[in-house]
Amino acid sequence: MRQLPARTTRRRVVGSLAAALLCAAGLATPAAAHDTAEPTRPEAGGVQLPDGLALTPPMGFNNWNSTQCRAEFDEAMVKGIADIFVEKGLKRAGYQYVNLDDCWALPERDANGKLVPDPVRFPGGIKAVADYVHSKGLKLGIYTSAGTKTCNSAGFPGALGHERSDAQQFADWGVDYLKYDNCNNQGVDAKQRYVAMRDALKAAAETTGRPIVYSICEWGENKPWEWAADVGHLWRTTGDISDNWSSMLSIMKQNLPLAEHAGPGHWNDPDMLEVGNGGMTDTEYRTHFSMWSIMAAPLLIGSDLRKATPETFEILGNDEVIAVDQDPLGKQGRVISSQDGRWVVAKEMKDGSRAVALFNETGSPQTVATTAQEAGLPDTEAYTLRDLWQHKSYNTAGRIAATVPAHGTVLLRVTADGAWEHHPPATELDLNGDLLVEAGTPAKVTSEVTNTGRSSAQRVSVTLDAPNGWAAKATSANTVKSLRTGTSLTTSWKVTAPAAAKPGSYDVTLKATYRSPRGTRAERVLPLTAQVVVAPPSGTSSLGDQPWLSATNGWGPVERDTSNGEQEAGDGNPLTIGGTVYEKGLGVHAESAVEYYTGAACERVTAQVGVDDEKSTKGSVAFEIWADGKKAASTGVLTHAMPAQPLSADVHGARVVRLVATDGGDGVDSDHADWAEATLSC
Repeated sequence: MRQLPARTTRRRVVGSLAAALLCAAGLATPAAAHDTAEPTRPEAGGVQLPDGLALTPPMGFNNWNSTQCRAEFDEAMVKGIADIFVEKGLKRAGYQYVNLDDCWALPERDANGKLVPDPVRFPGGIKAVADYVHSKGLKLGIYTSAGTKTCNSAGFPGALGHERSDAQQFADWGVDYLKYDNCNNQGVDAKQRYVAMRDALKAAAETTGRPIVYSICEWGENKPWEWAADVGHLWRTTGDISDNWSSMLSIMKQNLPLAEHAGPGHWNDPDMLEVGNGGMTDTEYRTHFSMWSIMAAPLLIGSDLRKATPETFEILGNDEVIAVDQDPLGKQGRVISSQDGRWVVAKEMKDGSRAVALFNETGSPQTVATTAQEAGLPDTEAYTLRDLWQHKSYNTAGRIAATVPAHGTVLLRVTADGAWEHHPPATELDLNGDLLVEAGTPAKVTSEVTNTGRSSAQRVSVTLDAPNGWAAKATSANTVKSLRTGTSLTTSWKVTAPAAAKPGSYDVTLKATYRSPRGTRAERVLPLTAQVVVAPPSGTSSLGDQPWLSATNGWGPVERDTSNGEQEAGDGNPLTIGGTVYEKGLGVHAESAVEYYTGAACERVTAQVGVDDEKSTKGSVAFEIWADGKKAASTGVLTHAMPAQPLSADVHGARVVRLVATDGGDGVDSDHADWAEATLSC
């Protein structure tokens, strides 16, 4: 957790500077300035935390993502969350920890060096809150930092040098979970700091009988997955999450490769959930929850449940998805394939089944597929395939596939259980062609429903439902008596938006209904988005002035005619590459992608590209121009030391052009990239 919007590169610089100043002044770091017990160094062997804790990933709530240090974070909120856990069935679903983050204490310790709860926020003290939470059959968590101060700019007391005293105080209060942050650490070795608190928690447990789950929050800076399995129960693998698609996606990609390090009692932690905070769509939140579950990540709700929508509760309370996260075998899902934004992640389950996530990171529907054998299941005649969001079961001959909506995830559980005949066959729905519609002008698309099951699909019918006032007309057969395994029904459609339709996104649904050989009715539904678009202007125009179809960005929003800046819109500076200032263009942060509708009416995209001069810590970026899914032009890796480079691509015949900026791979996260003087010629 951090109060300021700076990235971890800034925190590393601040921490290093603090350590350098202490050394220059001849001052010792305060690692054990107040507690008499010497911290145990990990290389000396140390003592492990009590066994039996966090055998599955912890589930609960943390207030930071929704309240930070605002006044609404108080005793009433904490008790209210505990009440909601019980009333809404979240406790029954497995959520048990109600965790306090920063700002619960006064800025100074008392005369005895003890932490003091803020009497305005917590007039009854922390023990009273813990007692209330415990009375609900739940557990309480608390926060501090492995430094002299916490991460909040007000600087509440950290635990560096107070480990034994603070751990004892937490245990005496009835705390069950500790989140231990990384700010103001004075350059003290991370392992030393975190082992010191581990040993303090162990000592407190021995005197009070209260073991505490230990969450290491050092942002993955020192690769804790390589050393912390006998130090803490979970460790952050990334910087802080934000409530937007780009942040969630970036963090997911950092955590996925670490599967071998997770297991019962020691978990990779890609940070808390943002589900329900409002910065993403429900489709994106379902992806967030699905991918955290298949990664066996802690599930800590980060939204204020007192204000949550029914959709938020539906996502957070999905028992079948939670069961994937909480499987007692404790395996983190592994990447089976990832190509062009289409991901397959499979997780081995204790009962021999496999959870399979079909994830689409792109901005348009994509077919994502694998096989039962690739997912790790034995070769057999057929399998039962359970859709964990639709709560329906099908049979499959071995293909595991779906057309996944933009930014969506289909989460399945596949079993070689011999009971496949009891379920209707799985079918795969697809729409060939994009739903980019100029008002009043028909767009032609083709739907396809394919039987991927072992049994036949009977009385198959396909419909395309468009908004009121639209026309969606089948121009070929949309029904068939029977589909055998591996065969398809292909239907042509003409879709027309009213001439007065305003530019924007509209919901469209493709649906197939059919029956199993036993007469069981089944359906498959593919939610889609049609976009009413405006034909591109003739001549040469600045892309900074044109509407885009979609935009994803690694940090904050894509900016028009300024650099990327920080998290807020409009907070960038003039586009500047190698000391040269450019008036027009786009400011992005890798990884990023900006799509434009060109309607097969344009010839060329040109730009001057490079790393913006904005940051004191620079990264490296590579630029690409794509035309209808094919790379049309690219640069090599560009650094901040290089002047702007010209980039141009022939986009004749393309309906969609995409500008992509990728991380150059240098490990620096200030990859601010500029598409200066970006133009489109039509």
